[in-house]
Amino acid sequence: MSLLIAFLILLGSFPIGYMVKYLTKEEIRSGRKYFRGVWIVCLAGAIAMLFSSTMNLLDKQAIIFTLLFMANVAFISWRK
Repeated sequence: MSLLIAFLILLGSFPIGYMVKYLTKEEIRSGRKYFRGVWIVCLAGAIAMLFSSTMNLLDKQAIIFTLLFMANVAFISWRK
């Protein structure tokens, strides 16, 4: 059940990303490199967490989905 909720929240990153892109058009032009950097760091962190064995599964899933949420919002925001 918690995995289903995590996927639903992750799907919510699509409208949030488009809302950020729509509401901050001027700032995105100057901060595009930062959005790209956030996207790369979040994806790398999510992939690194997949191979981490120091946490229990529930904590690991929460961190991975949070990083993927942030990566999705950043990707949608800097994409033209």
